[in-house]
Amino acid sequence: MHDLRAIAQRRVPKAVFDYVDGGAESELSLRAARSVLEGARFAPRTLRDVSQPDPSTEILGMRSPIPVVFAPTGFTRMMHSSGELAVARAAGSAGITYALSTMGTTSLEDIAAEIPGCRRWFQLYVWRDRARSLDLIQRAEAAGYDALILTVDTAVPGARLRDVRNGMTIPPAIGLRTVVDGARHPHWWFDLLTTPPLSFASLAQWQGTVAELAATLFDPTISLDDLAWLRDQWAGKLIVKGITSLQDATDCVDVGVDAVVISNHGGRQLDRSPTPLDVLPRFVEALGDQTEIMVDGGFLSGSDVVVALCLGATAVLVGRAYLYGLMAAGEAGVRRTSELLATETVRTMQLLGAPTIKDLSPELVRGLGDL
Repeated sequence: MHDLRAIAQRRVPKAVFDYVDGGAESELSLRAARSVLEGARFAPRTLRDVSQPDPSTEILGMRSPIPVVFAPTGFTRMMHSSGELAVARAAGSAGITYALSTMGTTSLEDIAAEIPGCRRWFQLYVWRDRARSLDLIQRAEAAGYDALILTVDTAVPGARLRDVRNGMTIPPAIGLRTVVDGARHPHWWFDLLTTPPLSFASLAQWQGTVAELAATLFDPTISLDDLAWLRDQWAGKLIVKGITSLQDATDCVDVGVDAVVISNHGGRQLDRSPTPLDVLPRFVEALGDQTEIMVDGGFLSGSDVVVALCLGATAVLVGRAYLYGLMAAGEAGVRRTSELLATETVRTMQLLGAPTIKDLSPELVRGLGDL
């Protein structure tokens, strides 16, 4: 995955790469996620029959070949002109669940038509205009999305300083800096200028930064009452993403959600926020028999995924990992990402002496604490 990241950094403009690669403010949370994962140490068992490893698991009532979900990411066509469609096709080919973002650049309906047999989730932000939120919910239901992910950690936009320094706008502005950068990345700019204009599929054309858009559209008054309203509106599986507080998770379970995703938005919102993997064991101990618990943040390999599974996570959401693949080589790069995650997960399980996901346990991991 580090090779894909390096290729991606060469293939796309700096502003685009930094939009994916960066975090909020001093990026302490971003670095902490990798530091915690890299600090984990396995305690493998031997003399176990691992000749027929099975990395499949059940996620919200359906079997998945690996315990991974492709997380929702915004404005994906900026990374490569094939955008969400490429990610969806790669996910469908691998049997991985794909979650489409409200801030996606491909519509709910187009994704559903592209991968009718693939499991699809839709990620929702609660908008100031509740009618717009309700319209998206109804469209998701009509298009066959079986789960809704409510993201709750964006009351206000985080300060993503790389974007500020790069003058990052959506769509990318054409100026002197852009022209100079275009000479270094002609293929990316050719794609941008010869494919349909970049725009959000769920809202009208926007000119400006992502932070300005979020501040304009997202509702900072969102509360448990809104979650209860959403539970009433949506008959399918309901997931809440963006939680690092056990009390918040408990409140969500009381409202009737089917799963929570421990997440600090990939370190892109509140800097110095808790590292999801650090708090995972406490969530599992308190709520593991009441709801499914997923996690994201900094996962770049199958061995990273196995660490989270050992600590009790149902599944891991990955976003940056497949975006590195997308930037590096389009759909082929995303397919390579899924192949790496699957291969590395299986190999790690075998070397741990754990032939199935059920054989993964906290005793197999060392070096992690709880905040």
